[in-house]
Amino acid sequence: MNARHAIVLLLSLSVLAGCASGPRPAAPEASSLPTAPVLLRVPEDPTVAFAIRFAAGSQGDPQGKDGLAFLTATLMAEGSTTQHTYAEILRLLYPMAASYETRVDREGITFSGRVHRDNLDAYTSLLLDAILRPAFATDDFQRIKQRTIDGIEKSLRYSSDEELGKAVFHTEVFAGTPYGHIEEGTVAGLEAISLDDVRAFHRRHFTRETVTLGIGGGFDDALVARLGAALAELPPGRPAAVPAPSPKSIEGRRVVIIEKPGPATAISFGFPITVLRGEREFYALWIANSWLGEHRNSASHLYQVLREARGMNYGDYSYIEYFPEGGGREMPPPGVPRRKQLFEVWIRPVPNGQAHFALRAGVRELERLVANGLSQEEFEFTRRFLSKYCLHFAPTTAARLGYALDDRFYGIESPGHLARFRAMMGDLTRDDVNAAIRKHLRPENMVIAMVTADAKKLADGIAGESPSPITYATPKPPEILAQDEAIAVYPLRIPRDAIRIVPVDSVFAR
Repeated sequence: MNARHAIVLLLSLSVLAGCASGPRPAAPEASSLPTAPVLLRVPEDPTVAFAIRFAAGSQGDPQGKDGLAFLTATLMAEGSTTQHTYAEILRLLYPMAASYETRVDREGITFSGRVHRDNLDAYTSLLLDAILRPAFATDDFQRIKQRTIDGIEKSLRYSSDEELGKAVFHTEVFAGTPYGHIEEGTVAGLEAISLDDVRAFHRRHFTRETVTLGIGGGFDDALVARLGAALAELPPGRPAAVPAPSPKSIEGRRVVIIEKPGPATAISFGFPITVLRGEREFYALWIANSWLGEHRNSASHLYQVLREARGMNYGDYSYIEYFPEGGGREMPPPGVPRRKQLFEVWIRPVPNGQAHFALRAGVRELERLVANGLSQEEFEFTRRFLSKYCLHFAPTTAARLGYALDDRFYGIESPGHLARFRAMMGDLTRDDVNAAIRKHLRPENMVIAMVTADAKKLADGIAGESPSPITYATPKPPEILAQDEAIAVYPLRIPRDAIRIVPVDSVFAR
């Protein structure tokens, strides 16, 4: 039994719920809010999960104040309210074994948490205070603002080349659009933000017209009514809609190299795509993407080519949706729905001397997929794998609630994306998948982001199409060595004027 079939057998034994079976979101009920709540009733669950989402994200940051949405939401979730200091809030939450947090993305801000239903009254009072009655205290503001700046200047730039490379890639793809900066903002933008800016953003964007209430688990109608009435206390108003991002057309390939001392090179490359969750082509493209580079799946093709056959790095993955926190996350996260998505290949750090070879290998495999499509055997194996694997996407009530809120964003009708995903695995054909590949994957036009030490040497090698042979500490089979000869001279077709070198200290500075 090979590794791929072993994985499928193990997943076939799984009994995790979340796709075609299990509780579904209840029909919308009467609410004092303009937008009907998203309700996921699981009577046997002794806990209650909350997801309160506002149609306000980093795309709404004013010009020159990048990071305002992030700073405002973080102050609400990690600051004092008019009723309690933040230290008091933490002390009150501790005996409940509960907390609440926020996720700020390009299109939305979500406050989420979970608590045992025995503590519902005390917990929801604290959660509602954070949303309705934030104190926006000066000391909290200074603490969180400085922490966010430090997070960019010290953590993002210097603690993870992988996250840095991916963040640079995303902002390069969407440069000049409301998606064109990371949620945390820029150093200059954060420094320009005042406490009055935070208060004004809260008044303008946290309104009863922008909020969607989500509740999952063992709750009753009284809780729905109470939270709906409380959130109806938000001020009225709907900010002007932000147009969907329209990234500039990518002509050919362009590279941005972040120069940073270190022994390894992180690589991300890809391009925007138009297909979105819920569309038939989305699920067809997911099959192709899963074969190429399913996240954390050792059976996928890129993983086999770069890690298993050559031992170059820790892992190699690809995506057709934004996938944050990839280094610590196993499954696709809910809570990051977007009107524009991208295709991305993530090559985890390789030794600097192998960076050019790794880039060539990754691009070569993507081009081969586009040229050849999937074979019938590859298609059948992957769709069978995914029909079981998707059961792991949302094993908890909180995760399924998050997906239900995302369904609302994408306009996916009941029973929702998770059930549709599994149904599509039995409905799609190989022709569907290969047609989606040809339509949506355009590797001849893409952005490449790399984080490495000797940026000029790498740039000159890429532009000059210099051979990039690889050597190994242990012998490799003849077929691998033969492939290596082809990869080492594989043309990337990137002129020197399409390669930009950026010092790490200037990344996300302004």
